Amino acid sequence: MKFKDYYETLGVPRSATQDEIRQAYRKLARKYHPDVSKQPDAEARFKELGEANEVLKDPEKRAAYDRMGSQYKNGQDFSPPPDWNEGFEFSGSGEPEGMPNSDFFEALFGRRTQHARRGPRTMHAQGQDHHAKVAIDLRDAYRGATRSISLSMPAVDAQGHVSLRARQLEVNIPKGITSGQHLRLQGQGGPGLGSGPAGDLYLEIVFTPDPVFRVDGRDVYLDLPLAPWEAALGAQVDVPTPEGSVTLTIPPGSAAGRKLRLKGRGIPGASVDKPAGDLYAVLTIVLPPADTDAAKEAYQALHKATHFNPRERFGG
Repeated sequence: MKFKDYYETLGVPRSATQDEIRQAYRKLARKYHPDVSKQPDAEARFKELGEANEVLKDPEKRAAYDRMGSQYKNGQDFSPPPDWNEGFEFSGSGEPEGMPNSDFFEALFGRRTQHARRGPRTMHAQGQDHHAKVAIDLRDAYRGATRSISLSMPAVDAQGHVSLRARQLEVNIPKGITSGQHLRLQGQGGPGLGSGPAGDLYLEIVFTPDPVFRVDGRDVYLDLPLAPWEAALGAQVDVPTPEGSVTLTIPPGSAAGRKLRLKGRGIPGASVDKPAGDLYAVLTIVLPPADTDAAKEAYQALHKATHFNPRERFGG
């Protein structure tokens, strides 16, 4: 038996409100109604839409369906987890538009579920885990920070209806966090049903683009421009870091593309197993413009003094 993602069938997110589900169904049902549509798969699509709507429009069926979470993918081999419908009682398949439902629907909500526990319709289930992304500055990973974020979260009222509500959360960003890492806020996900506990909220950290630095894991990189004489003769130059400027020694004869490491100047370590990264200055050489007579003479003098041929390896 294959899993059916009813949200995907209707083209709505799992957080969709009941109104959004109803509107999506009506729009697609008109498009694929066999009496209207000329598409060869119209009847099959219409049947799939009716089945998805039968589940998602019913708060109890939707709550039971959502209990299985989002770990199953459309078309994946599937069998109902043990006791997935504990605490629920369904009133039959309710075949939409007189059409028979799929084996998947019948296995969950049809006559094959008559073994479901009888009694009062009390629903007890843990709330869904929710996921969101939070963008922070690279410097927040060096110092830690507190950020106020606004999220639109689905909520279920006492009648089982789903709606979106704005939530404001204060989030502590720990020092040493990296892009792609998740923060778990226990109990801040979807509300539980009945006496079930709330789900958790998982925040994925991403770095906002920085005009100077780029990040690879815990290592941080920047392009360091040098004048030709600094690269050739060596120099002491000031280099910016997310924690402030430091002085870096440029060895004589440095070429463009050379990486100079500032050990431990990357993102701070979060633990013994996750030590601090390094900061790498990638050297680039910037030529002064030959826009004055003096500058042109200086270039000509350099050419005569060095007889430098950058294409010597070509045999030229």
